[in-house]
Amino acid sequence: MQLFYSKDITEATKEFEFSREESKHISKVLRKKEGDMLQITNGLGLLCKGVITFSSPNKCIIQLKHKELQTPKKYRLHLAVAPTKMNDRYEWFLEKATEIGIDEITPIICDHSERKVIKTERFERILQSAMKQSLQCYLPKLNPAISFSEFIQKENTDQLLIAHCEETKKQSLKDILTIKNSSTILIGPEGDFSAKEIEKAIKVGYKPVTLGETRLRTETAAIVAAHSVAFLNS
Repeated sequence: MQLFYSKDITEATKEFEFSREESKHISKVLRKKEGDMLQITNGLGLLCKGVITFSSPNKCIIQLKHKELQTPKKYRLHLAVAPTKMNDRYEWFLEKATEIGIDEITPIICDHSERKVIKTERFERILQSAMKQSLQCYLPKLNPAISFSEFIQKENTDQLLIAHCEETKKQSLKDILTIKNSSTILIGPEGDFSAKEIEKAIKVGYKPVTLGETRLRTETAAIVAAHSVAFLNS
């Protein structure tokens, strides 16, 4: 069954009216009519099931019959990833990381970053679409872009890891990751983190890790990190 999303749904909601765009999709594309069932989530873990009481291309109303708070994952992952030069590569990362399972994303602007402006609204739509497509009820949190230096100075109780390509001592992610825990992993831009950034991160508690023997693109490294964490916690 297809999943819909609205941040306005709460446990107290009894009836919900979809936007005109969603109503048209439900009525025209999915050909749903009165009496059909739909699922909707608020992105905070609440899964609601209800019956369509009115369906037209301009307005679709659902009466919510059942609500259940879904159990969150046993681990939490925050990826801080530098924006890629080609915007579509970052959008691909957002989509796939959401499908795999990620909790928080922060675009970080680094010394070697070529892109320093991001379109948050478009990114949010991609996250919502990927959440619905993968039938998940928790929407990843997307933070505003921030400089690398500012980000690593933020108070953080997670396990802190930085993945980079410098020929220095690093541990494999699978050997250092603490499972069923909260982790923050830094992924650099094309050209990697600068030596100064790596040094700064290590000084404040980040542990250097490797994601494999091959050199990965930014978006690939982020996906490998997301999948590795999910796999190790499965």
